[in-house]
Amino acid sequence: MWVVKLGGSLCEQAPETSPLRDWLDLLVREGAGRVVIVPGGGRFADAVRGAQAQWRFDDLTAHNMALLAMSQTAHLLRSLNPALRLCDREAALHQALRQGAVAVWSPLELQRDRADADTNWDVTSDSIALGLALRLGAARLIVVKSCEIDPSAALDQLSAGGVIDRRFAKLAEGQSLRIDVVSQRSCSLMRDELKDRHDQSG
Repeated sequence: MWVVKLGGSLCEQAPETSPLRDWLDLLVREGAGRVVIVPGGGRFADAVRGAQAQWRFDDLTAHNMALLAMSQTAHLLRSLNPALRLCDREAALHQALRQGAVAVWSPLELQRDRADADTNWDVTSDSIALGLALRLGAARLIVVKSCEIDPSAALDQLSAGGVIDRRFAKLAEGQSLRIDVVSQRSCSLMRDELKDRHDQSG
């Protein structure tokens, strides 16, 4: 199983130039029964940041609102490719995969009543995707970003550069899960890898 985190910034580009539909088409075509998509919050999460700066509400509230932002993006992705199975529980993800679907996660089950170490902006959809991949026992996590990525950069360097969130590298320490942070322009490369994996499994 692969978990693919699609950065919310892919949704902010003009539809005619964004590779978002290409990614969704690829994942649905080659990832049936093997891929879970985690959406970023994108401009919806940016609106939460702006509202918090204006109204000074607490990080717990911001965390819960940011999860709603991710859910909004999940619905957007589902509308762009109706073959995706929208799931708001981890148990539903397993069921979708067993039924041969590609799932897109709406992470509302992570909303909290009390603050903890993860209810702050050090943890974004990047680390949330990593946490899901670990809980699901995924073989690989692919984090797709709209910016160019230095393939030689370590996770802590990407974190320091603001490419991934500040908690990600620490959470990834000691894990056997393969993690790739890639540019949105890597769709063709992922197509080849997914197709090879699909052919091998077939």
